[in-house]
Amino acid sequence: MKYRLRLLCAGLLFCSMQSAAAQETVQTLSPNGKLAITVSLQDGAPRYEVTYQGKPVVLESALGINGNGDWSRGMRIAGVTRSSRDTLWTPVYGERSEIPDRYNQSVIRFAHGKREPGLELEVRAYDEGAAFRYLFLEGGGYLHITGEATEFTLPEGTMAYFAPFAQAVHQKLPLHDWPGEADRPLTLELPGGLYGALAEAEVVDYVRTKFKLADGKPNTLACSMYGAVDEIAPFATPWRVVMVAEQPGQLIENNYLLLNLNPPCAIDNPWWIKPGKVMREVTLSTKGARELVDFAVKRNLQYIEFDAGWYGHEYEKISDASRVNVDPRRNPNNDLDLEEVVRYANDRGIGVWVYVNQRALAAQLDTILPLYHKWGIKGVKFGFVQVGSQMWTKWMHDAVKKCAENQLMVDIHDEYRPTGFSRTYPNLLTQEGVRGNEEMPDATNNLILPFTRYVAGPADYTISYYFRNFDGYNPQMIDTLAPKARAIHATSGQQLAMAVVYYSPLQFLYWYDRPSDSRDEPELEFFDRVPTVWDETKVLQGKIGEYITTARRKGDEWFVGVMNGLQPRTLDIPFNFLPAGKKYVAHIYRDGTMKTPTRTKVEVETRTVDANTVLPAKLYGSGGLAIRLEPAEPGKR
Repeated sequence: MKYRLRLLCAGLLFCSMQSAAAQETVQTLSPNGKLAITVSLQDGAPRYEVTYQGKPVVLESALGINGNGDWSRGMRIAGVTRSSRDTLWTPVYGERSEIPDRYNQSVIRFAHGKREPGLELEVRAYDEGAAFRYLFLEGGGYLHITGEATEFTLPEGTMAYFAPFAQAVHQKLPLHDWPGEADRPLTLELPGGLYGALAEAEVVDYVRTKFKLADGKPNTLACSMYGAVDEIAPFATPWRVVMVAEQPGQLIENNYLLLNLNPPCAIDNPWWIKPGKVMREVTLSTKGARELVDFAVKRNLQYIEFDAGWYGHEYEKISDASRVNVDPRRNPNNDLDLEEVVRYANDRGIGVWVYVNQRALAAQLDTILPLYHKWGIKGVKFGFVQVGSQMWTKWMHDAVKKCAENQLMVDIHDEYRPTGFSRTYPNLLTQEGVRGNEEMPDATNNLILPFTRYVAGPADYTISYYFRNFDGYNPQMIDTLAPKARAIHATSGQQLAMAVVYYSPLQFLYWYDRPSDSRDEPELEFFDRVPTVWDETKVLQGKIGEYITTARRKGDEWFVGVMNGLQPRTLDIPFNFLPAGKKYVAHIYRDGTMKTPTRTKVEVETRTVDANTVLPAKLYGSGGLAIRLEPAEPGKR
């Protein structure tokens, strides 16, 4: 899909300069007038607050940054420039085919004594939340940024979904006695019924910033930078983002805000960027790979991926990612002819990805990327990446750019979390940074993730389907598994629903599975038909950690995923997102009983529905439900 930007009307970006010699308060309202972010000076110290329909979201909190001096005190407002934007843009792919970018902006110039040039604070108020960043102006010379004074004082009673690192378990905690620093995004339940999320956007040449409890300040979070940043002015810091929602599902529906805070697509012709479904090749042999290609054709997968071990032991410095040399611990026969597999796959419309550990990427990047393109490889999965420091953050994003130059797509694994860079370089399809199926998490984890990690963008959860002992499998008793058992702690129905609820343009299915595990169960047609990118996304209902119902549209078809937490419940699934007066055929895939005549115990039902239909769904603990909706009269939607 060709990237484009469409203006809704002429003259949408309106600018005005306002003298602020004596002004000490600058308020910026969202386009719908519900959200306000107010910046002020208190005895020379910059402060801000965020409200939504008059309700406090962020109480008066500190601003400031330490870069070539302390910009948190002794300041005055020297001028304000206001502007507005109201556009729609079309991404190369995404959770929606058009994205609104509407905000009001105030750029506040601060002066500090006789220090010139000054510092600017760029503030934006969106309907979806507030964002701001610091701008060091031209002429500022070498910068050594050692800390950020930005704080977030939140209302008494706020609860946070705390996770100390990207693949950790989330804990719902008050704003005191934290066991460390919180990774981002940080989802909040605010008193008064609002929800929020604190996030970063456009972290490309900077350090990762986590949130910590501010010393001696109740209900206040401070920014904890990974380390110092060295740059040359002019320079803009990443965006600090405060998302606000009336329902938790709106945080998911509005997560395009982080994309809006990044530059437009920098790839002139991204025709070669093709999202799809992928399965891992675990035998590292020509025979096994050919069998997987055949399975991919049969099950409508677009890619196969060779994971660690195809070029030797990934942790050894002598392993050479420019040639095939299978790790004998994975396949002692060393009988993988990768070029033959690529040819066999391409002849059948299947693309090939390869995994490369960062040890080899850092040493061989400029050599292997053009080589992989020559081999016909479609994408590279980065493994065990370094994150946090400015050096590795810049290296990571430069590596994605170099992959784009060689028409290679990217999946970054381990602790990396997105901040919207895929808008600028959409060859970065997905990334891990999630407590996924490799950790064998429980359903509570699975029902927290959509409202926390997925607010930042796509995640490679590595959906699995067959990784359990099916002898005596009872979907009603899935919670009887030992908490640390090495098996999937969710029903087959929940695994199907994940393909809708969990957004990832490159969606791994059957992660721990092999083609021989499949017995062509009827419900696999849902995996066969489900897309990985969408034209429209709606969260119909949800409660963090307990349940979620997500509906996504691709063309004329809708797909619905329902996931449930640990406690059994009945949900009424509304179909009011369908166009009025149109009939749809609903293909429903739900957890059955011990009497269901397949190993996976999934029942398949077909019925006709419309916008007035409400489907009662009885969900087991750790269970789920998947639905595919196609027009009853094709072509007459």
